[in-house]
Amino acid sequence: MGNLSSVSAREAVRAFEKVGFTIVSQRGSHIKMRRALISGKTETIIIPNHKHLKEGTLRKGILRAIGMATKEFITLLKK
Repeated sequence: MGNLSSVSAREAVRAFEKVGFTIVSQRGSHIKMRRALISGKTETIIIPNHKHLKEGTLRKGILRAIGMATKEFITLLKK
């Protein structure tokens, strides 16, 4: 797979922007991103603004919440 342990918040934000997420707000060290779905609903994710995001936070928190595969996220990081 890839190495998710070396992903920073800045890299994660750029990757999620490529699939339609935009930064809505930031409170303290947490960035809120949101995207509109075709059904009219929205998806919201919260990204901790850290130099190194924990792999579990990415995999089990953020990616699982939006139904994105780890491989797909790694591909977005490389673009």
